[in-house]
Amino acid sequence: MTITIIVEGKNDRSRLRRLLAPEVDILCTFGTLNTLKLESLRRKVGDDEIYLYMDNDSSGKRIRGILRDAFPDAGHLYTRRGYAGVEGTPEEYLITQLEKAGLEDFIIYPKPLPF
Repeated sequence: MTITIIVEGKNDRSRLRRLLAPEVDILCTFGTLNTLKLESLRRKVGDDEIYLYMDNDSSGKRIRGILRDAFPDAGHLYTRRGYAGVEGTPEEYLITQLEKAGLEDFIIYPKPLPF
């Protein structure tokens, strides 16, 4: 099974890339969506299992709404209000959300700090 996560920006993608196995595709909307970009995302996703991980702000909610219509079977991952988007969310919280979505097989857990 191939997994694809769609995020808003490249900083969101790089934040998640450190926590996920290379076989998980992470695609960006770059903060905007038009018909061409939406069609490009559809082609890239194909039959993959898809998740949407948008910021908890007005722009993120708008993009999530558009993507929800385009990918009705997508899973939804959320940041907590008050975090500076996906890129500003602590790794522990990102990992918790990925685990809740059932993606623990794809998580690269950070090494514990030595005492």
